[in-house]
Amino acid sequence: MQAVVDFFTWLFNDRMGVIALILGGIVLFLIIAFILERRTRKQYYNHEKSEDDWTFFDEDDESGWSAFDDDNK
Repeated sequence: MQAVVDFFTWLFNDRMGVIALILGGIVLFLIIAFILERRTRKQYYNHEKSEDDWTFFDEDDESGWSAFDDDNK
């Protein structure tokens, strides 16, 4: 029982323990995101883009936006 108490004391009271806790959380969420992304791509592998689909990033050249301010009027 003392080993568990010592571990939690190190984890939350020592600087290296807190860093290990943060890095462990980041790695855990990266693994979860990777697994969920692979499952989604496997499930929707043949999804064709329709007019109703939207994206955060414009992938086509006719998005209406130009890097030059004069063209955006």
